[in-house]
Amino acid sequence: MGPGMTLAPHSYPEVPLAEKLRLFNEVKADPRFKDYLYGCYECGICVAACPSARFYDFSPRKITQALAREDVELVYEQINDDIWNCSQCFSCLRCPRGNNPGGLITIMREVAIRNGLRSAKEALQGYSRVIYKVMSTGTQVSPDMLQFDAFPDWGPSVREESENLQLWRRALPPETMHTTSMSWRVADRTLVELYLIWHSAGVMGMIEEVDPGLAMILADLMAEKLEEYGLSV
Repeated sequence: MGPGMTLAPHSYPEVPLAEKLRLFNEVKADPRFKDYLYGCYECGICVAACPSARFYDFSPRKITQALAREDVELVYEQINDDIWNCSQCFSCLRCPRGNNPGGLITIMREVAIRNGLRSAKEALQGYSRVIYKVMSTGTQVSPDMLQFDAFPDWGPSVREESENLQLWRRALPPETMHTTSMSWRVADRTLVELYLIWHSAGVMGMIEEVDPGLAMILADLMAEKLEEYGLSV
Protein backbone atom coordinates (compact mmCIF):
# COMPACT_ATOMS: atom_id res chain seq x y z
CA MET A 1 0.00 0.00 0.00
CA GLY A 2 1.14 3.52 -0.74
CA PRO A 3 1.25 6.51 1.57
CA GLY A 4 -2.13 8.01 2.35
CA MET A 5 -4.11 4.86 1.60
CA THR A 6 -6.75 4.15 4.24
CA LEU A 7 -8.48 0.96 5.31
CA ALA A 8 -11.86 1.77 6.79
CA PRO A 9 -14.13 -1.23 7.46
CA HIS A 10 -16.57 -1.65 4.58
CA SER A 11 -18.53 -4.26 2.67
CA TYR A 12 -17.15 -7.25 0.77
CA PRO A 13 -14.89 -8.61 3.53
CA GLU A 14 -14.69 -11.89 1.61
CA VAL A 15 -12.72 -10.23 -1.21
CA PRO A 16 -8.95 -10.21 -0.54
CA LEU A 17 -7.41 -6.80 0.03
CA ALA A 18 -4.87 -7.53 -2.71
CA GLU A 19 -7.70 -7.82 -5.24
CA LYS A 20 -9.29 -4.56 -4.09
CA LEU A 21 -5.92 -2.84 -4.30
CA ARG A 22 -5.33 -4.21 -7.80
CA LEU A 23 -8.60 -2.72 -9.05
CA PHE A 24 -7.90 0.60 -7.31
CA ASN A 25 -4.48 0.80 -8.96
CA GLU A 26 -6.08 0.03 -12.32
CA VAL A 27 -8.42 2.99 -11.83
CA LYS A 28 -5.58 5.24 -10.75
CA ALA A 29 -3.36 4.16 -13.66
CA ASP A 30 -5.89 5.35 -16.24
CA PRO A 31 -4.32 8.29 -18.14
CA ARG A 32 -7.47 10.38 -17.59
CA PHE A 33 -7.34 10.00 -13.79
CA LYS A 34 -4.92 12.86 -13.10
CA ASP A 35 -7.07 15.26 -15.14
CA TYR A 36 -10.29 14.25 -13.37
CA LEU A 37 -9.21 14.43 -9.71
CA TYR A 38 -7.66 17.41 -7.97
CA GLY A 39 -9.11 17.35 -4.44
CA CYS A 40 -12.44 18.06 -2.78
CA TYR A 41 -13.61 21.21 -0.98
CA GLU A 42 -16.71 19.38 0.30
CA CYS A 43 -18.81 22.25 -1.03
CA GLY A 44 -21.53 19.85 -2.22
CA ILE A 45 -22.12 21.58 -5.55
CA CYS A 46 -21.71 18.31 -7.46
CA VAL A 47 -24.35 16.64 -5.25
CA ALA A 48 -26.75 19.58 -5.58
CA ALA A 49 -26.43 19.43 -9.38
CA CYS A 50 -26.65 15.64 -9.63
CA PRO A 51 -30.07 14.32 -10.76
CA SER A 52 -29.26 10.81 -9.56
CA ALA A 53 -28.64 12.10 -6.04
CA ARG A 54 -32.30 13.15 -5.91
CA PHE A 55 -33.57 9.63 -6.43
CA TYR A 56 -30.83 7.30 -5.16
CA ASP A 57 -28.54 7.02 -2.18
CA PHE A 58 -25.79 8.36 -4.40
CA SER A 59 -23.16 11.06 -4.00
CA PRO A 60 -20.52 12.03 -6.58
CA ARG A 61 -18.73 13.86 -3.75
CA LYS A 62 -18.26 10.64 -1.78
CA ILE A 63 -16.76 8.92 -4.81
CA THR A 64 -14.36 11.80 -5.42
CA GLN A 65 -13.36 11.87 -1.77
CA ALA A 66 -12.82 8.11 -1.57
CA LEU A 67 -10.47 8.22 -4.55
CA ALA A 68 -8.65 11.28 -3.21
CA ARG A 69 -8.15 9.59 0.18
CA GLU A 70 -7.16 6.37 -1.59
CA ASP A 71 -9.66 4.48 0.53
CA VAL A 72 -9.22 1.12 -1.17
CA GLU A 73 -12.06 -0.61 0.69
CA LEU A 74 -14.61 2.12 -0.01
CA VAL A 75 -13.58 2.46 -3.66
CA TYR A 76 -14.16 -1.27 -4.14
CA GLU A 77 -17.58 -0.94 -2.51
CA GLN A 78 -18.42 1.96 -4.81
CA ILE A 79 -17.29 0.06 -7.91
CA ASN A 80 -19.69 -2.71 -7.01
CA ASP A 81 -22.65 -0.62 -5.85
CA ASP A 82 -22.67 3.15 -6.27
CA ILE A 83 -21.23 3.91 -9.70
CA TRP A 84 -24.13 2.26 -11.51
CA ASN A 85 -26.54 4.89 -10.14
CA CYS A 86 -24.78 7.65 -12.10
CA SER A 87 -26.72 8.94 -15.10
CA GLN A 88 -23.51 10.16 -16.81
CA CYS A 89 -25.03 13.60 -17.45
CA PHE A 90 -21.84 15.32 -16.18
CA SER A 91 -23.74 18.03 -14.31
CA CYS A 92 -20.99 17.55 -11.72
CA LEU A 93 -18.52 19.29 -14.05
CA ARG A 94 -19.45 22.59 -12.39
CA CYS A 95 -17.11 21.63 -9.52
CA PRO A 96 -15.14 24.79 -8.54
CA ARG A 97 -12.07 22.65 -7.82
CA GLY A 98 -12.07 21.25 -11.35
CA ASN A 99 -12.92 17.67 -10.42
CA ASN A 100 -14.82 15.49 -12.85
CA PRO A 101 -16.75 12.95 -10.74
CA GLY A 102 -18.62 11.70 -13.80
CA GLY A 103 -15.32 11.06 -15.56
CA LEU A 104 -13.97 9.19 -12.53
CA ILE A 105 -17.10 7.06 -12.52
CA THR A 106 -16.58 6.33 -16.21
CA ILE A 107 -13.09 5.00 -15.43
CA MET A 108 -14.43 2.93 -12.53
CA ARG A 109 -17.17 1.46 -14.72
CA GLU A 110 -14.66 0.50 -17.39
CA VAL A 111 -12.49 -1.22 -14.78
CA ALA A 112 -15.54 -3.10 -13.47
CA ILE A 113 -16.45 -4.23 -16.98
CA ARG A 114 -12.92 -5.24 -18.00
CA ASN A 115 -12.65 -7.36 -14.87
CA GLY A 116 -16.06 -8.96 -15.30
CA LEU A 117 -17.39 -7.87 -11.90
CA ARG A 118 -20.83 -9.11 -10.95
CA SER A 119 -22.08 -5.54 -10.63
CA ALA A 120 -21.14 -4.80 -14.24
CA LYS A 121 -22.87 -7.91 -15.54
CA GLU A 122 -26.04 -7.13 -13.61
CA ALA A 123 -26.07 -3.44 -14.57
CA LEU A 124 -25.55 -4.15 -18.28
CA GLN A 125 -27.68 -7.28 -18.57
CA GLY A 126 -30.58 -5.47 -20.21
CA TYR A 127 -28.37 -3.80 -22.79
CA SER A 128 -27.07 -6.87 -24.60
CA ARG A 129 -29.87 -6.55 -27.14
CA VAL A 130 -29.13 -2.84 -27.56
CA ILE A 131 -25.49 -3.63 -28.41
CA TYR A 132 -26.60 -6.34 -30.82
CA LYS A 133 -29.03 -3.94 -32.52
CA VAL A 134 -26.32 -1.28 -32.90
CA MET A 135 -23.92 -3.71 -34.54
CA SER A 136 -26.48 -5.47 -36.72
CA THR A 137 -28.59 -2.52 -37.89
CA GLY A 138 -26.84 0.69 -36.81
CA THR A 139 -29.70 1.80 -34.56
CA GLN A 140 -30.31 1.15 -30.89
CA VAL A 141 -33.87 0.15 -30.08
CA SER A 142 -36.91 -1.37 -31.71
CA PRO A 143 -40.37 -1.47 -30.08
CA ASP A 144 -40.13 -5.20 -29.32
CA MET A 145 -37.33 -4.38 -26.85
CA LEU A 146 -39.53 -2.32 -24.51
CA GLN A 147 -39.50 -4.73 -21.59
CA PHE A 148 -39.97 -3.32 -18.10
CA ASP A 149 -37.76 -5.91 -16.39
CA ALA A 150 -34.84 -5.11 -18.69
CA PHE A 151 -35.23 -1.32 -18.73
CA PRO A 152 -36.94 -0.12 -15.52
CA ASP A 153 -35.00 3.15 -15.73
CA TRP A 154 -36.87 4.13 -18.90
CA GLY A 155 -39.65 5.48 -16.74
CA PRO A 156 -43.11 4.45 -15.51
CA SER A 157 -44.67 4.32 -18.99
CA VAL A 158 -42.41 1.49 -20.15
CA ARG A 159 -44.43 -1.03 -18.12
CA GLU A 160 -47.69 -0.02 -19.82
CA GLU A 161 -46.02 -0.02 -23.23
CA SER A 162 -44.52 -3.47 -22.73
CA GLU A 163 -47.84 -4.86 -21.50
CA ASN A 164 -49.61 -3.47 -24.57
CA LEU A 165 -46.90 -4.39 -27.05
CA GLN A 166 -49.27 -6.37 -29.26
CA LEU A 167 -51.50 -3.31 -29.57
CA TRP A 168 -48.58 -1.15 -30.65
CA ARG A 169 -47.57 -3.77 -33.20
CA ARG A 170 -51.04 -3.69 -34.75
CA ALA A 171 -51.07 0.10 -34.79
CA LEU A 172 -47.60 0.64 -36.26
CA PRO A 173 -46.26 -0.43 -39.66
CA PRO A 174 -44.74 -3.94 -39.37
CA GLU A 175 -41.36 -2.90 -40.70
CA THR A 176 -40.72 -0.72 -37.66
CA MET A 177 -40.77 -3.72 -35.35
CA HIS A 178 -37.46 -5.37 -36.12
CA THR A 179 -35.74 -3.22 -38.73
CA THR A 180 -34.70 0.36 -39.33
CA SER A 181 -36.27 0.81 -42.75
CA MET A 182 -38.70 3.42 -41.39
CA SER A 183 -35.88 5.53 -39.96
CA TRP A 184 -32.47 5.18 -41.57
CA ARG A 185 -30.19 2.59 -43.07
CA VAL A 186 -26.56 2.20 -42.06
CA ALA A 187 -24.07 1.00 -44.66
CA ASP A 188 -22.26 -2.29 -43.99
CA ARG A 189 -18.94 -0.48 -44.36
CA THR A 190 -19.91 1.84 -41.49
CA LEU A 191 -20.78 -1.14 -39.31
CA VAL A 192 -17.44 -2.75 -40.18
CA GLU A 193 -15.61 0.44 -39.26
CA LEU A 194 -17.49 0.62 -35.95
CA TYR A 195 -16.63 -3.01 -35.20
CA LEU A 196 -12.94 -2.39 -35.90
CA ILE A 197 -12.99 0.71 -33.69
CA TRP A 198 -14.54 -1.34 -30.90
CA HIS A 199 -11.76 -3.90 -31.27
CA SER A 200 -9.01 -1.26 -31.28
CA ALA A 201 -10.50 0.56 -28.28
CA GLY A 202 -10.95 -2.63 -26.25
CA VAL A 203 -14.75 -2.46 -26.28
CA MET A 204 -15.09 -6.00 -27.66
CA GLY A 205 -12.90 -7.25 -24.83
CA MET A 206 -15.22 -5.54 -22.34
CA ILE A 207 -18.28 -7.11 -23.99
CA GLU A 208 -16.64 -10.53 -23.80
CA GLU A 209 -16.03 -10.10 -20.07
CA VAL A 210 -19.64 -9.13 -19.40
CA ASP A 211 -21.42 -11.36 -21.96
CA PRO A 212 -19.24 -13.96 -23.74
CA GLY A 213 -22.24 -15.22 -25.71
CA LEU A 214 -22.94 -11.79 -27.14
CA ALA A 215 -19.27 -11.35 -28.08
CA MET A 216 -19.37 -14.63 -30.00
CA ILE A 217 -22.61 -13.65 -31.78
CA LEU A 218 -21.11 -10.30 -32.83
CA ALA A 219 -17.94 -12.01 -34.09
CA ASP A 220 -20.01 -14.41 -36.20
CA LEU A 221 -22.21 -11.58 -37.42
CA MET A 222 -19.27 -9.50 -38.59
CA ALA A 223 -17.07 -12.28 -39.98
CA GLU A 224 -18.75 -12.29 -43.40
CA LYS A 225 -18.79 -8.48 -43.63
CA LEU A 226 -15.08 -8.31 -42.76
CA GLU A 227 -14.27 -10.90 -45.40
CA GLU A 228 -16.29 -8.96 -47.97
CA TYR A 229 -14.07 -5.92 -47.44
CA GLY A 230 -10.87 -7.96 -47.20
CA LEU A 231 -10.36 -7.07 -43.53
CA SER A 232 -9.59 -9.04 -40.39
CA VAL A 233 -9.17 -8.43 -36.66
